[in-house]
Amino acid sequence: MTRTSPLPQPDADGRTREVDAVVVGAGLSGLYMLHRLRSLGLSVQAFDGNEGVGGTWYANRYPGARVDVKSLDYAYSFDPDLEQEWEWTEKYPAQEELLRYIDHVADRFGLRPHIRLRTRVTEAEFDEGAERWHVRTDRGDRVTAQFLIMATGCLSVPRLPDVPGLDRFRGRWHHTAQWPEEGVDLAGKRVAVIGTASSGVQVIPLIAEQAEHLTVFQRTPNFVIPANNHPLKPEDQRAVKARYAEVRKANRESGFGVAFPEATKGAMEVPAEEREAYYRKVWYDDDNSLVSLLSGYNDLIISKESNDTIAQFVRDRIAEVVDDPEVAKELQPWDHPLGVKRPCLGTNYYETFNRPNVSLVNVRRTPLVEFTPGGIRTSEKEHPFDVIVLATGFDAITGALTAIDIRGRGGAGLAEKWAEGPRSYLGIAVAGFPNLFTITGPGSPSVLSNMMVSIEQHVEWVGDAIAAMRAGGKRTMEATAEAEDAWTRHVDEVAQMTLYPTADSWYVGSNVPGKPRVFMPYAAGVGVYRQQCDRIAASGYEGFVFTG
Repeated sequence: MTRTSPLPQPDADGRTREVDAVVVGAGLSGLYMLHRLRSLGLSVQAFDGNEGVGGTWYANRYPGARVDVKSLDYAYSFDPDLEQEWEWTEKYPAQEELLRYIDHVADRFGLRPHIRLRTRVTEAEFDEGAERWHVRTDRGDRVTAQFLIMATGCLSVPRLPDVPGLDRFRGRWHHTAQWPEEGVDLAGKRVAVIGTASSGVQVIPLIAEQAEHLTVFQRTPNFVIPANNHPLKPEDQRAVKARYAEVRKANRESGFGVAFPEATKGAMEVPAEEREAYYRKVWYDDDNSLVSLLSGYNDLIISKESNDTIAQFVRDRIAEVVDDPEVAKELQPWDHPLGVKRPCLGTNYYETFNRPNVSLVNVRRTPLVEFTPGGIRTSEKEHPFDVIVLATGFDAITGALTAIDIRGRGGAGLAEKWAEGPRSYLGIAVAGFPNLFTITGPGSPSVLSNMMVSIEQHVEWVGDAIAAMRAGGKRTMEATAEAEDAWTRHVDEVAQMTLYPTADSWYVGSNVPGKPRVFMPYAAGVGVYRQQCDRIAASGYEGFVFTG
């Protein structure tokens, strides 16, 4: 039977409250972590800075925002009844539908009373004498807990462009990850979009339909794969749900967290005509996905020669779609292999540049100089705008963790420890920080995978570890420095076997000036990673030390 503990209420005199665990974040990982710990009988306080639950899917409400993993794969698997009862409407659900789903989960499992919204954790310090974490928020909360779980998300700290003068712009400006809930009226406006990664790719076609004129400022062209999104047929949804257990198992054992038949040949081992036929099938198939494109051959992420075949295929499609040959050239990526930056799914993205009210500016050739009261000045000229949209991304993977003043043994700060790049054991734990767990942290598959699969695996592993500690009377669990060193080396060694480190991407932190250039995710795949985590747990948590 599921047991729950009452949540301690704030003391009238403002004294520090005590709970078993603090969870930072109320997105997909925070909600499941909260539910899991409550099911174990722990008292839990969760905090989130947004006005509502949902994390990424609460904050990113810009036009066109939608997930790039199929809905039936991008859903919780921990409750069979939840799996069967929720009906998805599209292959790739939009932000509004995802948020409805997350709200449903929060209500269904009674999680809201244990979450404090509009509240950001600012400090967390480990008390070595009491073996507890002291947590403080921007609203004056003081909470102590045995466990501190960071469910802060990999893409939750927006980055503004490193260009002066934004405060002087007299029009309106919005970051895609901080879009107003009431929306933005763009009709008849001169609009700029800065950035052509995933958010830019999604928002640009819809803004072009509304604006009098849209100017897109592009630094690096991206490979954009057609989403071929469509409503889900009821019979297709029923067919998947009838074998959901099998689908989920295959996803957990796969490389990217989405099952796909394992390729047995490299791209150069088959005739060019066969490769072309496969790429065309994926490109135009309504049932395609990013995984099907990258998994058709077994060496697309490790062989530049093989990757060149699919990269050229996409460049050829861009040339076919875009009417102006010069604009097509500007949109064709040449400086990185396909897939080593986060690939994008788009709807009418390249077609949008055929519209007479859309212009493209290459900011490598004419860099941004400053924002002016009336618009944006490049090295070539000033462009006048009424609205500026910043699709400029995030301080990814580590940004939300280092933004909080987290201090472990001896007062050592996490941000200082990671000054030369993140170090962790399994992407879950950090030496010197007892009972601190990071969900999909650096050193785990995280952003290289279907995030839902990685979130559930981490939450369940952490929940099982805490249950084992409590059953054994242990007070703290901490990664050893030796285990952390070995895992950090292993993550780097695996990355160096691939093409991932060859690109300047947010995977390596290159979008944040001064951030160490380190490939942060674990590239061996979620199936291999799960096996290692399971082995470590079965060994009695090799690489960890306990007190108590």
